[in-house]
Amino acid sequence: MTAPAAEWSGLNASAVVVGESGVLARGPSGAGKSSLALALIARAHEAAFFAALIGDDRVFVRACGGRLLARGVPRFAGLIERRFEGLVVAAHERSAVVRLVVDLAGRGRSPPRMPEDGDKIAELLGVRLPRIALDSEQSSLDHAYAVLESLARLP
Repeated sequence: MTAPAAEWSGLNASAVVVGESGVLARGPSGAGKSSLALALIARAHEAAFFAALIGDDRVFVRACGGRLLARGVPRFAGLIERRFEGLVVAAHERSAVVRLVVDLAGRGRSPPRMPEDGDKIAELLGVRLPRIALDSEQSSLDHAYAVLESLARLP
């Protein structure tokens, strides 16, 4: 007898896939999740990597086989908000295995400059994942470079 499938849990987040690695960006409204997603996709494409949007603003996750899966809202597939421009269309994929969590601090809040080891791990639905925290006051391009460097260091 098989166990029932885990339920999907909704998050206020954006998600992209770079190569085969899903990146889940969390943070309060206005922190730059969508800007990071767009910059990350653009920078990955410039470096000749595959990259696509999974979901913007509302992402659903579930644990499956010790991994965290992420998917977007189907009726908004490929749509992402570019601030002051509106909704734009981006290449998209239905889902990805999350390999990195990015936490964006809200405006006026900064993450620790020298994070402790415990700050470098996020646990979602019982799945432990590498985590980086970024300052929302920095540019989305700086964030994209930091994410790509973090992905390159993953085993």
